[in-house]
Amino acid sequence: MANPLTQLLASLSPQTPVLSDDYDGLEYRWKMFAFRPALFKNEIFFLGAVLTYVLFHFIGKRVNAERAHKWYKAHEKLYVSQFSKPVQPHGLTKDGNSDSFVFSTGRRAVNYLHTTFSLRPRHDPFQYIFQFLYGLIELDFKVVDQIELDFVLKDTANIPDCVWAVVAKNELKKIKDKRWDLTFTRTADKSGLPASLTVMSEFADITDNLLKPHGSLSLSTVLSDPAVLPYFRSLSLTDQPRTRPLVPVPASQRSKHLILSLALPPSSATTATIPLIQAVFNLVDVISAEGGWGIGKGPSTGKGGVGLNPSLRPETRTKLKKVREELDKELKEEAVKEKKEEQAEEKAAAKKKAEEERLSRLSAADQKKELEREKKRAMRKTQGKLKTR
Repeated sequence: MANPLTQLLASLSPQTPVLSDDYDGLEYRWKMFAFRPALFKNEIFFLGAVLTYVLFHFIGKRVNAERAHKWYKAHEKLYVSQFSKPVQPHGLTKDGNSDSFVFSTGRRAVNYLHTTFSLRPRHDPFQYIFQFLYGLIELDFKVVDQIELDFVLKDTANIPDCVWAVVAKNELKKIKDKRWDLTFTRTADKSGLPASLTVMSEFADITDNLLKPHGSLSLSTVLSDPAVLPYFRSLSLTDQPRTRPLVPVPASQRSKHLILSLALPPSSATTATIPLIQAVFNLVDVISAEGGWGIGKGPSTGKGGVGLNPSLRPETRTKLKKVREELDKELKEEAVKEKKEEQAEEKAAAKKKAEEERLSRLSAADQKKELEREKKRAMRKTQGKLKTR
């Protein structure tokens, strides 16, 4: 009787190929081995697909790395002039095959700047093709290479608790879906800005202070530059998180952000965004009154300004404070309500479990009686509700 293990191994082992003597095609022989290319037809297509995918992967990965590196090298001089530590010791840091970032510290009014590159998945042909096909179906779906500069501002800077943004109109729907903090604002066009841009602001007083000229800085002029406009997506000043918190955020954990979002320019125009980023650095100084800049005074005066917060009208500051107090109150009430609901659910579950355990200890006849009583009680409750209606 054959050994079962031997039978199993024999069934799993590939059959020995039978080499026909009638084969007259190309053949390679080496000792006991023979390779006949004409017999491998489907395998050639499979191997070609694998090689194409691998080639696509490495080329796409390299293209993404080069695009991010070229943009940073074009702006490196500006970063070096603004920060004592403009980049990590190991340079541009990769985060996967399509994302990378730069972490910069050492500047007045700024805790740090996080520059993030989110590029298209050129290394993954399946995902790349899916994005292309989905874009043909969903007209609002548009994927571009993105850069985000997230300035996390110091608590000591004289910056009010407010939400304000300038947004490209073709990005408006997408940014409203992604940014809860921008739900604080009202959207309106502003004279002096291109027709393709709109302002999202809690109060007009904030917009007037930020868009008016400050010495040599004119944000409206920079945003109107035809060389900059194609790559501008949004610029926002916010004291709120991007997603709605479940509970009020403690003052010690709150931070203010100035966030610039751009489409990555092509390699032939990597320097096009330098004037805009320089203007954003200057805007940080204007709203915080650091470095001789500030609202009400310009760099040419040699005197520091007062910053954005004191420049707002007293009633604006009062309204901003009231909005945040109401939000904290609402979040607290929702948290208390949710906790009570959870406790009620736990109590009901515990009661149900105890009842099930009590029933399980009864005899079959007693269990049947209990179920009939429960059915009658449920019917009486239903009839009572119908009468009330």
